[in-house]
Amino acid sequence: MASAQISSAEPLAESLASLIAAHNEQVKQLRRQLLLKQFELDTVLGVAHDMTARDHTIDELYHMLRLTLQGQRNVVQLVMFALEDGEFRARVALGCDLTEAEKLTLSDHLIQGGVTEPQAVEDLQLGPAWDRYELVIPILRQEQVSAYVFVGGLRSDFDRQQLIPFLASLANTLIGAVENRRLQVQRVADAAVRKEIEIAQEVQAMLFPRNLPNDSHLAIERTYVPHTEIGGDYYDVVEVDAHRLLLCVADVSGKGVPASLLMSNFQAGLRTLLRQGVEMATIVPELNHLLFRNSGGEKFITAFLGIYDRRTRALQYVNAGHNDPLLITDDGAVQALKHGTVMLGIMEELPMLRVGEVHISPRSLLLLYTDGLTEVFDEESNEFGEEGVLAVLQRNRYLPLPRLHRELMRTIDAFSVDNSQFADDVTILSCRFK
Repeated sequence: MASAQISSAEPLAESLASLIAAHNEQVKQLRRQLLLKQFELDTVLGVAHDMTARDHTIDELYHMLRLTLQGQRNVVQLVMFALEDGEFRARVALGCDLTEAEKLTLSDHLIQGGVTEPQAVEDLQLGPAWDRYELVIPILRQEQVSAYVFVGGLRSDFDRQQLIPFLASLANTLIGAVENRRLQVQRVADAAVRKEIEIAQEVQAMLFPRNLPNDSHLAIERTYVPHTEIGGDYYDVVEVDAHRLLLCVADVSGKGVPASLLMSNFQAGLRTLLRQGVEMATIVPELNHLLFRNSGGEKFITAFLGIYDRRTRALQYVNAGHNDPLLITDDGAVQALKHGTVMLGIMEELPMLRVGEVHISPRSLLLLYTDGLTEVFDEESNEFGEEGVLAVLQRNRYLPLPRLHRELMRTIDAFSVDNSQFADDVTILSCRFK
């Protein structure tokens, strides 16, 4: 009887032992998975900390991810394509050289962000070059694909299921760090541009005269409307001596700090020559030589320079490739001041130079301007042109100069199809001779 009871208890004990062993194995498996998850979490957090601890370059950030992935036993083959400047580029590779990975070609479907969930690579039909890769993991930022991670050499479905969230987290961390770094670089670049603009504006402001003559001989008015934050136009009025006055309007090629510095050199050279009492026939070639030496012929300046003598009422001038100033006498006659030479700075020696001279009768009006005033177009692509400027002058030549300038600006505003968004700087310098 006792022997029978012992015999029936043995299978029960064996079954119980088997259940306990299975349970222990399951606990071990869960513990391994938990430890693996903890390791993966620590890895992601560590990578995130390392990537943000200091200002790494973008290439350094990608290299950090590669070093991290090298320590993962389940990652055998891997290539990561990241979206940069509108194109997907191979940035991280394991199991092959990056140069080899760069030869891989994504399909149009991938390039257009068509894969938004993990997918088998063989389903994408990318060709034999992709045979080593089994799985593609898209990395989404703001619901847009910003990277693809291709993985190969997976040992089991367990590896596959474990790797997807882990690699996605690592790649997301990297892409976030790269985007932040790009924003930092852009902010630094923007700050540099803003500083450059401030410098150029300060340089330009110092070039313009603060006060304009208004005496018993003449009255002068100016208007300056830059097309961008830093214009390329320049105007100047300089008392040469007690009787003579320089009038100058110029337009330098290009914008920004380089244009401002070139114009600064032009003004410094001009004023130095004026202080030395040099004649107009020498001033212009010297300025041309200065500009050519500084820019090597890559930049140029169009300019009108005129010296008016209050005693003789004579205006000596040189038009160096600039818009012709318009001189309107009291009887309505119009004279365009054309004599001069080519634009300055394009060649070492000026091929020709003719100094013009004109007598200024009482109550004459002289208008100097840059091409921003004339190169304004209406809806039918008709140019305002010199004819438009002259029409405004003839109708309003006896207006006070500030009102005349406002009328010119109002007229081109109304004429322009772009509603005051002019294609270039607008500079007007007018002189009424009494």
